[in-house]
Amino acid sequence: MATAGSGNETYIETSHEALSTLDEPVSQTLLRDAKAIWRKLVVVVCPPLSNDRELRDWDLWGPLILCLILAIILATSAPPNMTGLVFSAVFVLVWVGSAVVTLNAKFLGSTISFFQTVCVMGYCIAPICFGALIDLFIPFFWLKLMFSGVVWAWACWASLRFFRGTTKAEKEMLVIYPVALFYLFMTWMVLVGV
Repeated sequence: MATAGSGNETYIETSHEALSTLDEPVSQTLLRDAKAIWRKLVVVVCPPLSNDRELRDWDLWGPLILCLILAIILATSAPPNMTGLVFSAVFVLVWVGSAVVTLNAKFLGSTISFFQTVCVMGYCIAPICFGALIDLFIPFFWLKLMFSGVVWAWACWASLRFFRGTTKAEKEMLVIYPVALFYLFMTWMVLVGV
């Protein structure tokens, strides 16, 4: 590796093989991305058994897939004339809600990047997707309500482990409260079947 500079510009020459993945087969790229998504899902599903650092390497593929799964589940349980509206509403609310919670954290001085926060918010929808799928088969409202409470707590627990320590201690609750409120809203949508 060599560096060359002229004036204010510095160029770093590196070996092409070390940085480029353009030569690898598409199947290898997809497999690598699928494994990364799986590792991040394990962080959310089993927080004590996993490494929190995994979510710091952000991507938006997993949140996109989970958002689509949630939107499809809720759209299929909606009345036939409302499926398109429910799908688009869930899709937009997940992404806009994640962005609003992220901006709140950034305005309060959070040290994590915008896309890291959106990634965490998206991956932590996994318990809610699981809850939406199970709720399709539970006929009793009170049982659905109890199960939805567990799913909400699970989503909050998984995400709060990431958000703790990202701001000053006196502002931490101002960051955490909207996260819990976002997941409460998503869980409520699952509970009432939109």
